[in-house]
Amino acid sequence: MSEARSDTGKSLAQETSPYGYPYWEWVAREDPEYAKARIPLSELSVGEGKALSIKYREMVIIGILAHMRRAIQYGATKRELLEAIQSAAVPGGGPTFAAGCRALMQLDTEGAFKNG
Repeated sequence: MSEARSDTGKSLAQETSPYGYPYWEWVAREDPEYAKARIPLSELSVGEGKALSIKYREMVIIGILAHMRRAIQYGATKRELLEAIQSAAVPGGGPTFAAGCRALMQLDTEGAFKNG
């Protein structure tokens, strides 16, 4: 089955989510109408041009490796991500803190932080 494309030339899955989650490719093939409907939500929640920059919005979604990588691309430091994880642990508890720390440690081991 061919990959659905949006008006921007990106795959429908790439338009739906900027993170490259493989399940979006599957969803876009199985239900392109649903994938298209998710594009405005993705733009509102993690798109550009908002008062809160992408860097900080990605830190709100902390604990998921893809969101941390994107936050780093937009200038987040290791310390900022650690503080975001610590803040997210208040409502999210131990599992949120553990998942965030594991992801942050992986990024640190991979050398994702060029300047601390």
